[in-house]
Amino acid sequence: MPRVLLIEDDQAVRDGLRLALTYQGHTVDAVETGEEGLARLAGDPADVVVLDLMLPGMDGFEVCRRIRAAGDLPIIMLTARNDDIDVVAGLEAGADDYVVKPAQARVLEARIRAVLRRTGGEPRNADAKPGPERHGDLTIDREGLVVSKHGTVIGLAPTELRLLLELSSAPGRVLSRQQLLESVWDQGYLGDSRLVDACVQRLRAKIEDDPAKPVYVQTLRGFGYRFGPL
Repeated sequence: MPRVLLIEDDQAVRDGLRLALTYQGHTVDAVETGEEGLARLAGDPADVVVLDLMLPGMDGFEVCRRIRAAGDLPIIMLTARNDDIDVVAGLEAGADDYVVKPAQARVLEARIRAVLRRTGGEPRNADAKPGPERHGDLTIDREGLVVSKHGTVIGLAPTELRLLLELSSAPGRVLSRQQLLESVWDQGYLGDSRLVDACVQRLRAKIEDDPAKPVYVQTLRGFGYRFGPL
């Protein structure tokens, strides 16, 4: 079953979520500080991290950045209020999703399953092995799920990779934020456009020569995003 690392300093919240998620079939490891969480991940990897932003000592934003710098482990952040600044900062730090406190166990469970589905990759047909695609200086290998630029592999988080794969599947096609929410995050997903915008910013920082003047992921104001044309 999916293994969840819960990093939450409030004991009542921590115990409640641990019991609820365990009842729903997850293996839950719960700690109260960011330092403990990072140490736990180093010795016992999880499938997904549920991370409170307001932690004593090292805050959740820094924990998120360190987890993301180390790899592509899915991260769902817990925020005490639906504050635009906190939400955007958390997403830009590398979080894949967020849940506003008080977090209902059913909502958190749905978000965990959604993030695991979309970061697990789509089933691939063993008989169909398309070659890598070249888009300018960017090479996208859909079969191997590898993206490189000038021959150097670019490390993308799962959501960033899925966003790039979706946009580049039809260069020049404009996709609205809602379409991207449904196709990249989850069909019928109840989210908001900040998830898309923050992921686009992270993706541009990794694949564009100048993120302020994007060539690959372009914005069409009032409509959404498109890949190219190059």
